[in-house]
Amino acid sequence: MNKRTKTIIWILVAVVAVVLVGFLMSDILGGATELTFSEFMAKLQAGEIQELYVDAYNWEGYTIDAASGKTLAAYSTVAPSIYNYADLMEFLNGLGAGVAWPNVSFADPNAGSIWSSILPLLGVILVAVMFFFIMRSATGGGNAAMNMGKNKAHVQSNLKVRFSDVAGAEEEKEELAEIVEFLKSPKKFSALGARIPSGVLLVGPPGTGKTLFAKAVAGEAGVPFFSVSGSDFVEMYVGVGAKRVRDLFDMAKKNQPCIIFIDEIDAVGRRRGAGLGGGHDEREQTLNQILVQMDGFETDEGIIVMAATNRADILDPALLRPGRFDRQINVNLPDVKGREQILKVHARNKPMSPDVNFKTVARITAGFSGAELANLLNEAAILAARKNKRTIGNLELYDGINKVLMGPQKKSRVVTESDKRCTAYHEAGHAVLACLCKHCDPVHEVSIIPRGRAAGYTMTRPETDDNDVSYNKLVDNICMSLGGRVAEELVIQDVTTGASADLQHVSDLARRMVTQWGMSDKLGLVAYDSDQPVFMGMEYGNQSRGGYSQETAAAIDAEIRRLISEAHARATKLLKENRSIMDNMSRVLVEKETIYTEEVALLMKGADYKEVIAFMEERENAHADNPFAFATTPSKEHIVEEPSETTDDTSENKDE
Repeated sequence: MNKRTKTIIWILVAVVAVVLVGFLMSDILGGATELTFSEFMAKLQAGEIQELYVDAYNWEGYTIDAASGKTLAAYSTVAPSIYNYADLMEFLNGLGAGVAWPNVSFADPNAGSIWSSILPLLGVILVAVMFFFIMRSATGGGNAAMNMGKNKAHVQSNLKVRFSDVAGAEEEKEELAEIVEFLKSPKKFSALGARIPSGVLLVGPPGTGKTLFAKAVAGEAGVPFFSVSGSDFVEMYVGVGAKRVRDLFDMAKKNQPCIIFIDEIDAVGRRRGAGLGGGHDEREQTLNQILVQMDGFETDEGIIVMAATNRADILDPALLRPGRFDRQINVNLPDVKGREQILKVHARNKPMSPDVNFKTVARITAGFSGAELANLLNEAAILAARKNKRTIGNLELYDGINKVLMGPQKKSRVVTESDKRCTAYHEAGHAVLACLCKHCDPVHEVSIIPRGRAAGYTMTRPETDDNDVSYNKLVDNICMSLGGRVAEELVIQDVTTGASADLQHVSDLARRMVTQWGMSDKLGLVAYDSDQPVFMGMEYGNQSRGGYSQETAAAIDAEIRRLISEAHARATKLLKENRSIMDNMSRVLVEKETIYTEEVALLMKGADYKEVIAFMEERENAHADNPFAFATTPSKEHIVEEPSETTDDTSENKDE
């Protein structure tokens, strides 16, 4: 609450206080004794009332001190309605002839009081003040009603962001470097008949640096940067969004060359006519104004519109045509080389330990976006500060990765021995099958320490950043994911809720294999579903998409069950044949709670659990200062976790 608002509130409180005091004083000082008409007339005839004032139905009489002229007493009554002196005297004489009636006046006995004039005025003032505050609250500020159509763009000049601050996207930099040249030397291109692009659309998953790219272009070109969110244009009042668009572009024309950046443009640029029951008039008017403004640019205006979205599939086609957003640049997740560069950029202002190898960290963080890598280093810095360390080492980095992926460890959680044994066999089943299945990624870490929502987890590490996944790898992945359930069936002769996330994962994977990737011989090379996000406005008008007969649906369900059943039978056979390895691994997990690649390799070679425990204790003594010196951490796409027994069957699995 600002100072002006507080002042108005205090004035309002003072006015109300004055009115209340006035009423109280009027009642105390000017109050008259109420009498019946007969009692009033008795005093009048007895000569006790020297002054009589008549006001329609109300008569008031006053007893006056003859010496001082002061009022001694006042009486009031409800009397017959009389409006002139002649009628009054005729009435009084009719009541008592010969009586000496007092002085009569039709004036108001409270003629000296100003309340009768002030009270209506105060009422009008109070209503006006209340209306003012209601409108202020509705519009969000004192001047909001007047400035409602003004754009909400943030203007930044002399940005310090450069292309060197953006790592992991060299091809995207090359595309955007031409935009910088357009802004710096427009005549160089206009001389050859080239037209400056009207707009550049940055498309990519969240956290990949789309906004940072836009700032880098403005910083490299040295031009003003107008940033605004798509939702800032849309208001409850029709026409406000369009007015804000015009205001924004008018401001940009006064500061050209410049860049207008619209973040999350899908909030205002969605496909028109796709709403159920009619479109949103305000949003569509705003979009129409954006289309008009972008299409009206001249080549020498030097204004480039940049926008970012992760849902380019729902944007209006008119927004994406040449002449508006001429270029679409896909900003994808960084590869291993890009992740290494991003880590180095975000580590510039952090004291890193000399033994930190960013190449290794980049290799084991496949699937991380730039924002997640920045968060990883921030978590590592927090962990190092918590331990009062001067530098950030491997221990903090690896623990930070696990924290980002799975959440903090919960060593204080009380786990019964039966749950601990069940979790150990569950994770051992995952790990053994991951080693036995040829196409599974190598096992990195197996733990029964609760972390986040998981009671335990098995992590595998990919060797490369493969975008395409083969049929054999998918089948092996399903088999490995069922290892926890199969281990429970073989060992405890029962099943638990711990495999809920595994079952959800394998069901989703098998369904995609059948309906999206054409990996079923029975159904053939037909895609029955799409992996694109659903946009209800488009789906509603396209009933044929994803539609198939009940017979086909039954065949799809049968193929999904077949894939899972075959994987389950295979997992059961492999674990039965390697039961001793699973028993030894579960014993090590119960004793040590977490094992890594070396322990898993020893167990798979037939080592006894006692030998593995002795090996771990010897190594822990050798690396007492850094227990993670021998370990690395996997990517977030290769984690098989066991949900805690406190979670329901909808627990999310990290393995995709």
